[in-house]
Amino acid sequence: MEDKIQLLKEKLHEIDDINSAVSLLSWDQSTYMPSGGAPARGRQMATLSKIAHEKFTSAEIGNLLDSLQSFSEENDSDDAVLVRVTTKDFEKATKIPAQFLADFNVHISQSHQAWMEARPNNDFAKVAPFLEKTIDFSRQLASFWEHDHIADPLIDMADEGMKAESIQKIFGELRAELVPLVKAISEKEKTDDSVLKKHYPEQTQLDFGLKVIKEYGYDFVRGRQDKTHHPFMTKFSIGDVRITTRTKENDLSEALFSTLHESGHAMYEQGINASFEGSPLAGGTSAGVHESQSRLWENLVGRSRGFWSHFYPQLQDTFSEQLNGVSADEFYRAINKVEPSLIRTDADEVTYNLHVMIRFDLELALLEGKLSVKDLPEAWHARYQSDLGVQAPSDVDGVLQDIHWYAGSVGGSFQGYTLGNIMSALFFDEAVKAHSEIPSQIASGEFETLHGWLKENIYQHGRKYTADELIEKVTGGPLTITPYINYLKTKYGDLYSLS
Repeated sequence: MEDKIQLLKEKLHEIDDINSAVSLLSWDQSTYMPSGGAPARGRQMATLSKIAHEKFTSAEIGNLLDSLQSFSEENDSDDAVLVRVTTKDFEKATKIPAQFLADFNVHISQSHQAWMEARPNNDFAKVAPFLEKTIDFSRQLASFWEHDHIADPLIDMADEGMKAESIQKIFGELRAELVPLVKAISEKEKTDDSVLKKHYPEQTQLDFGLKVIKEYGYDFVRGRQDKTHHPFMTKFSIGDVRITTRTKENDLSEALFSTLHESGHAMYEQGINASFEGSPLAGGTSAGVHESQSRLWENLVGRSRGFWSHFYPQLQDTFSEQLNGVSADEFYRAINKVEPSLIRTDADEVTYNLHVMIRFDLELALLEGKLSVKDLPEAWHARYQSDLGVQAPSDVDGVLQDIHWYAGSVGGSFQGYTLGNIMSALFFDEAVKAHSEIPSQIASGEFETLHGWLKENIYQHGRKYTADELIEKVTGGPLTITPYINYLKTKYGDLYSLS
């Protein structure tokens, strides 16, 4: 058995090396690649993805897994879990033809490039044909598995065990709490956030953000940050986990909170058990759990009053002219302003999930064939008007704002953001229960206790547990929106003097 386990690990490591090369090519495409490289880049990524897929779905891997099934069922060792997780992945992967995967990857690369060119020019017509084809690919991908709803297999790929119906139930419960909260806040005097809209030099913004995440615990020996069109985190190994951001010199919050957000993703990946390197266990357990970490460090820590009692004097020194005469309380209120807005990534904590729900509903409608791509911009504007009371002046801040539909499948792309928000409060509550000193440490700029608790209870496990199993292990119960709603009502009830 030991020999077979070792052979399996060697084969999986080889496959992971190929997939990491694909990730590196993708990172380069989003950061430094000249636009002329797009056609070849799509072909290169498709070729490598096809090779990796063929290797993973080979008879050799299948036979190895078959021979290890009895071993995997007899104990809960890391090796036994590796066999179980790999078997699950193998059974899913063998349903996807290698040529389909190659064709899809070529298309996605072309679609991504078209989006990068179309968005600055407000040219939805340029990407519409690509999006139509993406929806066709997404439906075909979903058809490889039995399902109750066409989106179910796509949702399951990102958040295992979740279905369209279960997501809709959670979203319904959450919406019932959020809508009255948004309404109550909207009736209060508007917060002035003009201090964030002054001129803030790009490099100084970037330097300050990097300083903060270094103190968080992001390891720059194993990471770096670059600029891109849409912020993301990518991993080539546990020793190379990179983040990206984007800046606006007339908006201090853009780069700063993107950096805090992506560092949360990256610290999760950097904290995975090193012995999992190169195997299917060496990754986040679900999109929702992954997002819980980015939102925890961005919001529960990075937008907290305690955090800014420590960092605001430093920020004020850094931007002395812009922040002269602005109190810490005024700044805290500005970064936590609640107001319906156009851009998901810039949205406040209270309205953010409404952005996600709009996208989730539109995804379902596209996949079900109830909404055509040509009507998508109008449907987008209609939902933003009805749900948030705002109207985008163009598609740049409308249907073109998110990269997801143009660089991946349609379906399963967005629910993880809201699941992550819910889980972030669950996990943070448990960390504070274990270490009541965490809030006061945050106010002193100390994050080692919180970071250490997260590494021990979440990060190190990688994909060893499903999201449901991890939540049960950490909290002793199932997923619930209660801690998250309590967090929002307490924080924003205080900020807006709500009864």
